[in-house]
Formats: sequence, structure tokens, C-alpha cells
Amino acid sequence: MHYQNMDRRKFVSKAALSAMASAIGAEIVYGSNLLKNYIPLALQDPDPFEMFHKDKQMVLLNDKPWNMEALAHLLDDKVTPNKYMFIRNNGLIPKDIKVNDWTLTIDGESVNQKKSYRLAELKSKFKQYTYQLTLECGGNGRSEFDPPTSGNQWTIGAVSCASWTGIRVRDLLEDVGIKPDAVYLGYHSADLHLSGDPGKEPISRGVPLAKAMQDETILAFQMNGADIPLVHGYPLRLIAAGWPASVSGKWIERLSVRNIVHDGEKMEGSSYRVPCHPVMPGDSVDDKDMCIIESMPVKSLITYPRTGAKIPRGQTLNIRGHAWAGELEVTKMEYSTDFSATWKECRIEKPVNRLAWQHFSAQIDFPKQGYYEIWAKATDAQGTAQPMLVPGWNPKGYLNNAAQRIALKVE
Repeated sequence: MHYQNMDRRKFVSKAALSAMASAIGAEIVYGSNLLKNYIPLALQDPDPFEMFHKDKQMVLLNDKPWNMEALAHLLDDKVTPNKYMFIRNNGLIPKDIKVNDWTLTIDGESVNQKKSYRLAELKSKFKQYTYQLTLECGGNGRSEFDPPTSGNQWTIGAVSCASWTGIRVRDLLEDVGIKPDAVYLGYHSADLHLSGDPGKEPISRGVPLAKAMQDETILAFQMNGADIPLVHGYPLRLIAAGWPASVSGKWIERLSVRNIVHDGEKMEGSSYRVPCHPVMPGDSVDDKDMCIIESMPVKSLITYPRTGAKIPRGQTLNIRGHAWAGELEVTKMEYSTDFSATWKECRIEKPVNRLAWQHFSAQIDFPKQGYYEIWAKATDAQGTAQPMLVPGWNPKGYLNNAAQRIALKVE
């Protein structure tokens, strides 16, 4: 009977065994004994919170590729620590990085000559700068669109403002020399396509040359005073703050100076584009009628207290949070406790530097016990304020900057 049961057991196929051995990078000794559907430990997903040094309260949205966001109250720090920083990947994180051999190549139709630099040379040859810079996923808030759109269903936590240290892209391009016809800068990275095909890039986006030449557009090698964590782009990351974080490419190996709008992966079609003109919710939109997202819209986030808080009657509540507006500065921050019937101004600090988020605070007294909502609304330097409702629908669910609301009880 024992041998009959053994005969009925389904063992992994030779093809599957070979594929697993290839993925592990070594022969699986005794692999013929593996039962069908068993996954070797080496191929099982590790704990992402431990692997990426993230707080356990972070929310995992996807593991292939890794995507993770913060809850609003986790983003209370003025400078975002790694443990609360969102993860947005399009491909597989590169492995076995040999930092001493890492090179950055500058090429493209509009460079005077192709040129390569070692990482150590970039650090020693060019002046280093440190900025606090806001990065926000273009799809932050996607989960609120109706009808739903495809993609990671981000809520409000795909945003951060860390301190980044590196060299200005402008200084690098001036050292290489660029032609008068240069209009765009595209990046190429070391991450791998989800298919494993080395000939495919998971993402290769870019920015117009004017954005690349801004003081705050840098090639960073440090985050918050230490080496950039691997998941956030170690050893070299492009930072072009104020625009969708997808233009701030990780694991940068090559920059291409183009005489056309960069046509890399996720630059065409509907990727990181919105309809050039308003459309009805659910409508299909031709690619030719989609425009590339550039500066992100005005937005804010209450980070204290967390939604669901309970406040003793008679106690003054101190609220606080952050506001940002892409390329612009936030000039006014307001809150409402009566469902937007009236608004009161918050204190709003100036940014530490351009493209850093700004911190706001206010003291609130409640007239009686009961249920309340606090609504927050930022206004940018051009007078544009956050909408109360989810803004114009688009096929990919980008740019939701609706005013945030938190709930609380006074008791």
C-alpha cells in the first residue's frame, strides 16, 4: 500500500525543475524528489517589511513588482525616513550590484560625444548638493476613481519627502557637452523586465531638457545622509521632483540626451498621460489625445491625528500635515470642520528649498461632543485649490488631488 501511494504522488516535471534551478542559479540536488506545486525556499517570497526595512504598518499592494504605500499618520515626519517611504517598481530589483564597477554613460543624438563615468568619479569630480525633495506617484489616490481604473490601487500614501544628496544633472551635461537640438533627457536603468527578458526595459522615462537643467534635478547617491536603500535606487538615482515619481528613475546606468521627446518604455501610449481635454468617465481615449503628465497638482495630507481619533471634550486639538504643489509653492492652507460650509486658515511654513513639501498646523476647538470630519485644502501660488471631489476621470487614474478628510469623535 505504501508503494502504491508513492506511485500516485505527482513529482515536479523536468522542465519545471530546470526552470527553478536556473532561477536559483544552481542545480537542485535531489530535485527529482520535489512534489508538484512545492516551491523551494530560495524562490519563496521573503518578508518585504524585513527585507526593505519598512514599518509593519505599511501597506503592501503588490509583490511582482514590489509596490507598497504608507498610511497618512506614518508620514508625520518632516523628512521621510526609509521605513515610511513608499515603494513603486515596474520591474525586478537588480541583484549583485558591484558598486566599484558601476558606470554611468551619457549618450544620445544630442551629445557631442558619448562619455562614461565611474561612480567614484561622479562623487569626486562634481560639486555635491543636498535637497529635500517631494516624490509622488502619478497614480497616488487611484483607488477613488469611479469607474475604477487599472493599476495599483493607491490610496493617499504614495508620497514622500526625503533628503537627497548628489550632483546636478546640469553640471554633468555641461561636462559632456550637448548640441543645440537637445530637447529631452531619457534614463535607462539596471532593473529587469518582469518577464526576465534582458532585451526589454521595464521602464525608461525622462524629462524635457529644461527640467533636467533645474538646480534641484540631481543624480543622487545618498538618501537621508546614507547610501540609498537598494529598493529606492542604490547606487545611483535620478531625482526630478515635483513631477510624477516615475521620471525619477532608479539604478541609473545610462542617460540619453535626445533631439526628440524620449520614446522609451512607458513614455508613449497612455502611460503617465492624461486626456488633453476632459472626457466622460469610462470613455476610451485615443493615444494621440493623451498628454504627458508634467508638474503634479496641488495637494495636502493631514498626518496628525490619524483618522478615527477620539478627543476629550473641551480639549484643543493640534492638527498638522504637509502640502505640496509640483513645481509651485503652496501659498494657503485651510481646514473645515463643518463639511466645507466655512474654512479657516492654517499656519503654513515656507519650503526648506524649492520642490520640498511644506508643513502646516492649526489649533481646533469643538463646540460640543459628537462626530466631526476635518477637511484639508491647499492652494498653490497660481490660485488653484484642491477640489472637494475626485477630479476629472482619466483612463489610468492619475492625478487625484481631492481634499483629504479625516474622521474623529469628541467625547
